[in-house]
Amino acid sequence: MSVRLELYKSSFSDNEQTLCTMGEFVISTFKYPSGIEALRVAHSTGEIIMLPFKGQQIWRAIFGGRDLTMQSMFDEPVDTTVYLETYGAFFIHCGLTGLGAPGPTDQHPLHGELPNAPFQTAWLELDHDRQQVTVAGSYCHKVAFATNYRATAKTVMTAGSALLDISLSVENLKKTPMDLMYLAHANFRPVDHGELHYSAAYGPQSVKVRQSIPAHISPKPGYVEFIDRLAKEPTLHHVLVPELGFDPEVVFSIDMMAGDDGYAHAVQKRPDGTADYICYQPAQAPICMRWICRTPDQDGIGLAFPATSEVEGYAAEKAKGQVVELAGGETWNIDMRMGHLDKTEVPAILKRIAEIQAG
Repeated sequence: MSVRLELYKSSFSDNEQTLCTMGEFVISTFKYPSGIEALRVAHSTGEIIMLPFKGQQIWRAIFGGRDLTMQSMFDEPVDTTVYLETYGAFFIHCGLTGLGAPGPTDQHPLHGELPNAPFQTAWLELDHDRQQVTVAGSYCHKVAFATNYRATAKTVMTAGSALLDISLSVENLKKTPMDLMYLAHANFRPVDHGELHYSAAYGPQSVKVRQSIPAHISPKPGYVEFIDRLAKEPTLHHVLVPELGFDPEVVFSIDMMAGDDGYAHAVQKRPDGTADYICYQPAQAPICMRWICRTPDQDGIGLAFPATSEVEGYAAEKAKGQVVELAGGETWNIDMRMGHLDKTEVPAILKRIAEIQAG
């Protein structure tokens, strides 16, 4: 049996209140002091905090007794749509009419309008038989003479599991085509001496480092030289030793390979034997980006960002032919799984990655 429960902003108050329970799930609502509505979904293995009306962001993900989320300067979300003025979530949907750092002729904001989009509707789906809770929402973006789409986001949490199933569908409500760009910004917290494993060939032809420097970062001495080393030897970043200079950030483009089931995989294996994990279908998102930032204020790793393009802005990606053209009335979809693996789950995933590489 499945029940749909509509969410309304009026149901969220400053004091956290239990909204409902189902099996081992406890779902509660509250507001951050900034006024942003938040939804806590907890079960025996962990919890997530979602912002149902603000981009459907997963602000925090706590599993296996630790916070998977990057370290940032933000303890709570801020009531703004400016990307870098409220940056610290575990997961952010990016796009859709622009992506990445805008180039000289681009009009879109950094990573587009979707990250902090004001979702007009949000709801819960409670599936008692499967013991699953889905947090969902819908955002309509309409600009006269230009854009009219509906984006529907869903995050599924299953009892006893530390993995999240995340999806987005985008329906072009126009009768004419729309250009679409998307990137899934999943920000894990890196760990010193963590090992990176992923289903790609480990070489400079398959793992390319971004050598252009976007306007929003200021490189330190030695940064350009470090980038040059990574371009020649990308395997240098496969073990996150503390002295590597991911300051302020390093971005890679990776040619990921999928297994027979259509999924590609990426892992940060932690020294304690557990791991952070993400998998997705390259057929839905043919570009994979990796982002690493390790500074005293911000410590984050995007193991694998499923994307439809790289991140040089709309005009540059359009020129590369890396912008999706979605016909009038058509729908585009992406499905991902991410979260925490315990020690018993890691060997099977590493074996799967090795099999894909060998194949």
